[in-house]
Amino acid sequence: MAKLTSKQRSKLKSSQFGLPSERKYPIPDKSHAINAKARAEQQYKKGNLSKEKKEKIDKRANRVIKSKNR
Repeated sequence: MAKLTSKQRSKLKSSQFGLPSERKYPIPDKSHAINAKARAEQQYKKGNLSKEKKEKIDKRANRVIKSKNR
């Protein structure tokens, strides 16, 4: 997984984030999507992320992971 620079991250569409309204958990490609799911799971277990937000991140990340174009 290549690290996103601030410039690259700011160029991402809101739809390329697990939580678009907060622009958190970037998922521009498969490796970032896998990472977003792992980070969301960690935050959920720590009590820092609601079940609903975790499920939203998982759903969006799964779409990217299953996509053949990314």
